[in-house]
Amino acid sequence: MILGLTIEKLIVIGLIAAMLLGPERLPKYAALLAQFTVRAREFVNGAKDRMREEMGDEFDDVDWRKLDPRQYDPRRIIREALLDDAPIAASSAFAPTPAIDEPAAEDAADAGTTSRTAFEPGRVPPFDLEAT
Repeated sequence: MILGLTIEKLIVIGLIAAMLLGPERLPKYAALLAQFTVRAREFVNGAKDRMREEMGDEFDDVDWRKLDPRQYDPRRIIREALLDDAPIAASSAFAPTPAIDEPAAEDAADAGTTSRTAFEPGRVPPFDLEAT
């Protein structure tokens, strides 16, 4: 399927082209299409031969199916990247800063409150307008 063209669409395009060209010009354009196909095949084979000459024995060792861009699914790549990496432990550098009315970390430990990152329901965490 090239550019969203399916076999059915190609047949419809071919029938429309045959009706527009008519019986007089149709053989001429069919021959031109055949010549174009032969030249395209020669071009591809020539490119393959040049690659084989330049790469030498390494050309046969390459698994060309692995390099096919159609096999890459961005969703699968992201999913694998997210699942393969071990979770990174949160460091104190990324901990949110205390609000103005929130006690300092030493005071919070002395007062018996929960950790700095825990907020009561409905309380808004601190936000820095200049950071964005």
